[in-house]
Amino acid sequence: MTQPLLRLQGLTKAYPGVIANDGVSFEIGAGEVHALLGENGAGKSTLVKMIYGLVKPDSGTMELRGQPFAPPEPRAARADGIAMVFQHFSLFDALNVAENIALGMENPPPLRDLASRIREVSETYGLPLDPFRTVGDLSAGERQRVEIIRCLLQDPKLLIMDEPTSVLTPQEVDILFQTLRKLKAEGTSILYISHKLEEIRALCDAATILRLGKNVGTCVPAETSARDMAELMVGTALKSPERAGRALGDVVLDVSGLSVPSPSAFGTSLKNLHLAVRKGEVLGIGGVAGNGQDELLAVLSGEILTEADAVKLEGQPIGRMNPTARRRLGLLTAPEERLGHAAAPDMSLTENALLTGSVREGLERRGFLKWGPTRTFAERIIQAFDVRTPGPENAARSLSGGNLQKFVIGREVLQDPGVLVVNQPTWGVDASAAAAIRQAILDLAAKGAAVICISQDLDELMEISDTFAALNEGRLSAPRPAAGLTVDEIGLMMGGAHGMEVAHV
Repeated sequence: MTQPLLRLQGLTKAYPGVIANDGVSFEIGAGEVHALLGENGAGKSTLVKMIYGLVKPDSGTMELRGQPFAPPEPRAARADGIAMVFQHFSLFDALNVAENIALGMENPPPLRDLASRIREVSETYGLPLDPFRTVGDLSAGERQRVEIIRCLLQDPKLLIMDEPTSVLTPQEVDILFQTLRKLKAEGTSILYISHKLEEIRALCDAATILRLGKNVGTCVPAETSARDMAELMVGTALKSPERAGRALGDVVLDVSGLSVPSPSAFGTSLKNLHLAVRKGEVLGIGGVAGNGQDELLAVLSGEILTEADAVKLEGQPIGRMNPTARRRLGLLTAPEERLGHAAAPDMSLTENALLTGSVREGLERRGFLKWGPTRTFAERIIQAFDVRTPGPENAARSLSGGNLQKFVIGREVLQDPGVLVVNQPTWGVDASAAAAIRQAILDLAAKGAAVICISQDLDELMEISDTFAALNEGRLSAPRPAAGLTVDEIGLMMGGAHGMEVAHV
């Protein structure tokens, strides 16, 4: 039997109030694509941070190629052949591709030589990049290529990938998988973290499942159904969202002829956009990242102001109203960027509950904050949405990404909005939590709320939407009933059949 590339034995790491990893042991073979699965808060991120030298284990050992391995920092891990592509990109928009890659190297060569090497490696692995393009002009998929090529220039023996397909189109996923299979054939091992279980089944040779910090089993993904893997992760039967039959009411939110320049030099301006959402309706808006999703949410939330009558709530012009005024009227939003936009990282969950809940939950009076009711509101969110945290006084940044996402969505849903606009509601969330969030959205619509769900997950949109439209380069397609839409029709809408009569052909 060949020696494994990496062996973990009894790795344990505890933080105040929580054991992130509890005696975790498993092996990764040379040239193996190994999935690391688990629901949010299961300990996946802590485990890979120990492998990459970002976190020191409390106990347990690691061996790399049969030798003791305990990197004190990422630089040491990289020197030993470990590379990592993080879920959140760490790139500077104003710099070009080569400059960004140089910043991540210990001793970068002259820029001209580096540019030549970037072209060579990127074309070899089917991820072509222009080293002199400004990163701010790149799509989400191209930005990920920058991160991957940065890693491949290190000639890694183990490549760790955290949610690598969360911002990619299906076509970009296919290209990425071809690249990963080429790396595997060359002997590179890959540790792959994802909540997209069908992708795991298509790509990975083996999977280790974590639950509450412990290794609860392994499986061969190709021989295990996505539902079975999800149930191993959560330890119970998985419940699919249920849609209650409901009649749609009058139009609640109406946007007409909206054209808004993006406040960002690298953003996407909205162009002559029309939409109307009725009571009880879920309008799903699909599209590849960077086509105006953030700008649309900012317009609806009140972060970007427009002409007063460009946005109407139950007939009342609100285009000049700020977010607090809109919340008072029942229009609530949850943006995509959870850490820094939806939640303040260093504030407690109680304080974050106050930030958007003060008006509708009555958490302040004459300028004085009511901390008792605020804490109670935070506890309601934690309980109702199964947020894994020691308590409401923990800082937002202490939560795993998926648990913070549950908190952010729960905070808005529990305020009983008349209109809820969410961007990427289940991004980075495990199958069980995703089902719970989708069910909460459907339940909200069943109570008569109008919901706009902006998402890059087409399966999600088809599961919960009554109506579907697509954003492309800041233009919105004509809405279509979601029932019966084919993948080809959706692709045509997302690909920019502007206007959109074409989408009916």
